[in-house]
Amino acid sequence: MASTVTTSKESAATPRPGYGRLLRTRGAWTFLLPGFAARQPFAMLTLSIVLLVQHTTGSYGAAGAVAAVTGVSMALFAPYTGRLADRHGQRAVLVPGVLVHAAAGLGLTALALNGAPLWALFAAAVPTGASVPQVGPMVRARWGVRLKGSPLMATAAAFESVTDEFTFVVGPLLATALCTTVDPSAGLVTEAALTLVGGLLFAAQKGTQPPVATSGDGHTRVRHASALRVPGVRVLIVTFLGIGSVFGGMQVSLAAFTESIGEPGLNGVLYGVFAAGNMLAGLACGAIAWKVAPQRRLIVAYAALALAASALWTADSALLLGALGLLVGMCIAPALITGYTLVESLVPAGARTEAFTWLTGAVALGQAAAVTVAGQFEDRLWDGAGFLVPMGGTLLALATLLALRSRLAGAPRGRTVARGMGHREPVAVD
Repeated sequence: MASTVTTSKESAATPRPGYGRLLRTRGAWTFLLPGFAARQPFAMLTLSIVLLVQHTTGSYGAAGAVAAVTGVSMALFAPYTGRLADRHGQRAVLVPGVLVHAAAGLGLTALALNGAPLWALFAAAVPTGASVPQVGPMVRARWGVRLKGSPLMATAAAFESVTDEFTFVVGPLLATALCTTVDPSAGLVTEAALTLVGGLLFAAQKGTQPPVATSGDGHTRVRHASALRVPGVRVLIVTFLGIGSVFGGMQVSLAAFTESIGEPGLNGVLYGVFAAGNMLAGLACGAIAWKVAPQRRLIVAYAALALAASALWTADSALLLGALGLLVGMCIAPALITGYTLVESLVPAGARTEAFTWLTGAVALGQAAAVTVAGQFEDRLWDGAGFLVPMGGTLLALATLLALRSRLAGAPRGRTVARGMGHREPVAVD
């Protein structure tokens, strides 16, 4: 369903973008349901690895290191997966990818259960992370095809953000339940099985996948410019690295804080409050008919995020930390959603899956780095020192965003940037 706004009068007559209109988009449910099933296992992966490796080695340090290797590997390889999907089609990349991921995950499980040395677990973690199917970016790319030029693109970005956050609420709970009540390996085994089944179901929806750009004779084009060549994408990568530092810093620091006050059971509650703030703000962002340009919205949202994250380390009670966590979560969603929305005006359709995977990978890389640094801060400084990581990450990213904000403007009609990547005239999504 495509909708184009041409005049202010038509804009006034256009119904307000909302989730109802979005979900009535023709063909949407054919990729939404299998897409949700296919991305759910990703939210289980890190915690399943931590619980399994900690059980078999007795070391949280070793478990965190293996999980970090998986996250870094995913962040580094995800953009190449996206580029291949843009060039050859999502199905061509997804089918072998889920097969490799399931095999690698089961291999990592077998090595851990058989007491393999740490280097072997690291070696198995690399293909496990590298082959994580990039279903979220693929779903976003499909929305881009169905909603080309429509004001519903901002609503779709919000909907996907809420969906991602919901999976990260359900996934860790499911992984914990499986690993603690069934078997320490049950989480990772289930993750591999769900990835295989969900990924194949999603790949089967050929009718909604973005078309592969072809030349006049019907053959796939040889020259493809990377989405990374678009200056605005590089700016967004930095901002998403800062968002990843919030996720990673919160995970470690909340656990350390609740342990220090003798209430480790509050960890899940506080992280749930943080996630709930993210989901609620995401729902609100998708329901609002924005009049402010997305570039300006991103700057305002990110400034609010940096300010809220900078206050986390001052919390001296669970109640105050919960309130600050809720506020931080509510600031993350607008920044994420607006960043994803900007991709539609910055990047041509033939490179959008890659662009989305760069942003997703940036969050994962920022999270992996933050987990490591925040853990060192908690061990070497004081309880709660890990909260300095979200503060530092967001402030550095905000400074970069402010300095390079002009690069977030879409290319005007007729201009060619990034070695031949033609851009359409930016379409307002507000």
